[in-house]
Amino acid sequence: MEENITRFGVSMDTKLLSQFDKLINKKNYNNRSEAIRDLMRDYIVENQWEEGDDIETVGTITYVYNHEVRELSDKLTDMQHGHHTNIISSMHVHLDKHNCLEVMVVKGTPKLISAIADEIISTKGVKHGKLIMTTTGKDL
Repeated sequence: MEENITRFGVSMDTKLLSQFDKLINKKNYNNRSEAIRDLMRDYIVENQWEEGDDIETVGTITYVYNHEVRELSDKLTDMQHGHHTNIISSMHVHLDKHNCLEVMVVKGTPKLISAIADEIISTKGVKHGKLIMTTTGKDL
């Protein structure tokens, strides 16, 4: 794939640039350009989730729950089956005697993925959950 590269200048406060340089060094970036490209991609992806409901998005729903809560495991499994077209994969981990972690890979519109995450995370007995959405990479 052939890429066109455009160079451009950016003016900023010296203190801000110094803080940025320390951060990208800590994160092991080779140069400012790579770090800026990643920040731009992140900003574009985040805005795509907020603006469009017709774009295909992927993400993960990660949650921790107490498997001893009455009928919770069955309820969560039923929810997953109800969204089988959007849940690509899931992983179940036994954290200790009482707690389990599940990670689901989901695909669909931002609105639908958010609704699935909200349904699962708000279920009584789920202790903590988080949705992370990203892009399929098609438009970057």
